[in-house]
Amino acid sequence: MPVRLSPAKINLFLYVTGRRADGYHELFSLMAPLTLADRLEIIRSGNGIKAVCSHPDVPEDDRNLACRAAALFRSAMIEKKGDPVFDHLTIHIEKKIPVCGGLGGGSSNAACVLLALNQSSETPFSTDEMMHLGLTLGADVPFFIFGTPAFASGVGEKLVPCRQMPHLSVIIVNPGVPASTVDVFRKLEFGLTFTPSYIINPSSNALPFGNKLDGREILHNDLEGPACSLYPEIGTAKKEMALLLQRNVYMSGSGSSLFALYSDHDMAERSYETLLQARSENMKFIFLSRIGLWDG
Repeated sequence: MPVRLSPAKINLFLYVTGRRADGYHELFSLMAPLTLADRLEIIRSGNGIKAVCSHPDVPEDDRNLACRAAALFRSAMIEKKGDPVFDHLTIHIEKKIPVCGGLGGGSSNAACVLLALNQSSETPFSTDEMMHLGLTLGADVPFFIFGTPAFASGVGEKLVPCRQMPHLSVIIVNPGVPASTVDVFRKLEFGLTFTPSYIINPSSNALPFGNKLDGREILHNDLEGPACSLYPEIGTAKKEMALLLQRNVYMSGSGSSLFALYSDHDMAERSYETLLQARSENMKFIFLSRIGLWDG
């Protein structure tokens, strides 16, 4: 199978809107893909399903979402066609996306595997069926199968395409601290003292900023407070980044990655160089990326 790109994402805003009886939180978010991406190659070889990854903290067994995605697709094919395909697969992952950084790397890898195996099998499953399969692996997986900037609600599986996304450049900083999504949500004080607020109606499909983005618009992430409380390095990196760039900085997902937005790519490049020259221990990884579509 050909090498495929497995893109990162950012949450341009993220509101926690409620907590369900099963303990999962509902949210409302605007999610966008980035040109920052891992590279995946799936080879029919080996014994069983395994991953080989360039990052030492990424598991290579069934704890890896990419491996679980391959096993899930195999089971779905047996149920649909009685065809036990893909008994032996090795998934090579060249990691570029920070691990546990709120950029959806693991979910993207899982979606990439599902899409690749479906395509190589002459697409027995529709996009909706693939998204349903992906949801059993993680709340972000359907977004990467959906394949376009989108407003997400529910636990993240209800997606409405965003048709007004401007062309934006993004500077991403990761402090090198893996953030636990489970711990961050657990830290969120969702009770009498928590009052959800909203800046847009998902049915309006309108963005809280225009094409002439100046980086000082008001975006928000309800998980930033809990994440910074658990991982103070995130807050420190955010302050340094904002001071150096002289513009607003936001956290993606449950952390720990931070980002700043630019409508002028030349300005983004200059700011990127500024961060590289001033790099501190709180800014372990620095990326210059763009918001955009990908071909799956």
